[in-house]
Parts: sequence; C-alpha cells; structure tokens
Amino acid sequence: MKKILLVLSFLMLSLQVQAQVVAIDLVKGEGEVLGLRLGYRPVEWHLAEIPLLGDAQLYMEVSANLWRYGEEPEYESNLAVALSPVLVKQFSTLYDRALYWEFGIGFSLLNKQRFAGKDLGSHYQFEDRVGLIWQLHSKAQLALRYMHYSNAGLQKPNPGLDFLALSYAYRF
Repeated sequence: MKKILLVLSFLMLSLQVQAQVVAIDLVKGEGEVLGLRLGYRPVEWHLAEIPLLGDAQLYMEVSANLWRYGEEPEYESNLAVALSPVLVKQFSTLYDRALYWEFGIGFSLLNKQRFAGKDLGSHYQFEDRVGLIWQLHSKAQLALRYMHYSNAGLQKPNPGLDFLALSYAYRF
C-alpha cells in the first residue's frame, strides 16, 4: 500500500502544472441567500488516458465564500473557506470553443453553524459541485455550476445549502 501511495504521489507531483487561475462567482442560494465566491487555483494536472474518461484535468481550488441572507439592516452573513479537488473533462464545443463538465467534492469550514434560518449541524461541511465550463479564450472561462454544502450526515441536523453560481475564471 505504501508503494502505491508513493508512486501515485510521484505521478501527481510530476504532472503538476502551475495554474495561477483566479475566479469570481456570483452565487444565488435558496430563498434570499446571495453571495460572492473568490477562488484560486494554484495547480492543475493533466490526466492522460484515464479508464472510462480518457483525457481529463484535475485542479485544486481554494475559495472564500461570503453569503448573505435577508434584507438590510437585519441581514445575516456567513463566511466559508473551502479546498476542493475538481475533475474537468471536455465533452463538446460551442461556437468553436471547448465545453467542459466539472465535478468536485471538497471540504469547507463555515464561520457560523446557523445560517438562513437553518441549523447546519456543524461548522465542517462538504462542498460538492457539478458544472459546465465554456472556454472563452486561452486565458478565460465562463462556468455555470450547482454547489451543495452538507455535513454528509456526520452530525444532526443536516439540511444542507444549495447554490447556483455563475463564474468567471482568468489564467495568469
């Protein structure tokens, strides 16, 4: 087992590419929840010939999410920081530009356990995402994604939070 982990670690490090991508997302949650999400992707890997997937990419994203619920002056806010590995695969083109799907499951830490009228059960949550990415040009992407935050039933209650996000990412 140690040998397998060592080989996998070596392969991941050897395939590492400095990505330097920043992203800004506008997020809409349930009810009156709105937010802003800032993401940074310091590294990405090109994964060649994965069984059943073929050619794909994997990137790590660290993000800060600021959510707001309600109207001023009585609104409440919550801050979440997250680390997520995200798998990306091109499946088509749109106007001669690549179209990708993405899927990721990461970890997040919320500032407040209670938010938007819900007891989320824990400050620790999983950040799940599925989305579509459209490559605008070599340095920019536009994405539409669904994101779900949940403690995966590790604590009670576990109502979760759901978001739709519109994202713009730029590679430096």
